[in-house]
Amino acid sequence: MERMSLQDASFLYIEDDVTPMHIGGVALFEGPPPTHDELTARFEGKLHLVPRYRQRVHLLPMNAGLPMWVDDRHFNLDYHLRRTAIPRPGGRQELNNLVGRVMSQHLDRARPLWEMWVVEGLEDGHWAIVSKVHHCMVDGVSATDLMSVMFDTAPDQPAGTAADWRPSREPNALDVLRHSVAGALAPVLRAREAAAALRAPRRVLERGAEAVRAALPFVPLLRPPPQTSLNGPYGPHRRWMSAQGRLDDIKAIRRAHGGTINDAVLAVITRGFRELLTKRGEEVAGRTVRTLVPVSVRAEDERGKLDNRVSAVFVSLPVGLDDPVARLEDIRRQMDGLKESRGAVAGERLTRLAGFAPPMLAATGSRLAVRVPQRLFNTVTTNVPGPQQPIYFAGRVLLESSPLIPLAAGIRVAIGIFSYNGGISFGVTGDYDTAPDIDVLCRGIEEGITELVALAS
Repeated sequence: MERMSLQDASFLYIEDDVTPMHIGGVALFEGPPPTHDELTARFEGKLHLVPRYRQRVHLLPMNAGLPMWVDDRHFNLDYHLRRTAIPRPGGRQELNNLVGRVMSQHLDRARPLWEMWVVEGLEDGHWAIVSKVHHCMVDGVSATDLMSVMFDTAPDQPAGTAADWRPSREPNALDVLRHSVAGALAPVLRAREAAAALRAPRRVLERGAEAVRAALPFVPLLRPPPQTSLNGPYGPHRRWMSAQGRLDDIKAIRRAHGGTINDAVLAVITRGFRELLTKRGEEVAGRTVRTLVPVSVRAEDERGKLDNRVSAVFVSLPVGLDDPVARLEDIRRQMDGLKESRGAVAGERLTRLAGFAPPMLAATGSRLAVRVPQRLFNTVTTNVPGPQQPIYFAGRVLLESSPLIPLAAGIRVAIGIFSYNGGISFGVTGDYDTAPDIDVLCRGIEEGITELVALAS
């Protein structure tokens, strides 16, 4: 058994009927699709490298302690590997519709929290893998590490040999009691540590100053951004679509106009949101769209661990600026300021303070945070770099990969960015009922790349 971290558990706590909290991706491959035996052999040969994929969540009574990971003694690989098809020749729209339906379905909490769907029938003989993994298992960076485990760096790599696996025993009543007591006493022990620290006033003052410095980057959030149709209640169904670009174009924008690749990416996304809000008839002059940008705080020696090690910064996308270069410069100034203030590290430190809260209180607080309409930000954009050389699955080369990220806390549209082998994909998740026009956002992103590249040359 292994106890979840509080950050991992929070993704379980905030899940409800209209808020599935799984992440994933759509990976497009050259054909032909693998047979069922090929698919099964690949996973059986690699599952021993990712033991979490054979574990399920075990909740303690009344959330008396943090949830536990326990081996699923009824683990059935065929349950998690799914196959489906769309009428030939399936185009992008048909694939997008299928992805939206798959992502709207909750994962079964009685089983390990992941699914892989092989999608056949795509045009040009292509096929796809649609992956779903609960956010309590992985963050974007560790999910990329998983891809390096499941996929190959050469087309002729063998599938690997299935390792013998025997599940650990189920927790008994004594195990549950022990972990419940440990969970209940953890905040008390931390409080005792804090009380003991009071005997060293200098150290207390240093920690107090550190907490103040950590909170300063978040002071501007006390003033809510202008509200738009990007926020509000949403339903249980999702739409999904992707925009595509070339990493060389993003690098050309960076070289010509300064900043980083992430600055350029946020600038083209700004163009997309400007187009979306304008199309909806909303005023954009002088306005911004505030986005939460998850940032990995995973140390190099923590790569490969299946947990969440993320913080966040907040950026105001200047949708009110008509000049694309001015939009990029505005974002660059903001990001430079965040680097100087070490905003991501500050957020991670503040997150650790939640460790003082008992799990029962943390669970209740997480649910309330989602159900109370939030006014701190309008959307989420997360950027994860991927491998820049071809990778393969069962000898088939991966052509492109686009991310899937969930909606939560009244956010109706969210964007995930993933770069692979010279390409860059923007996966856009939208609420089915209130965001039927995410195609406008995708076209705006692609046009944003085109206009900045033209200005760069």
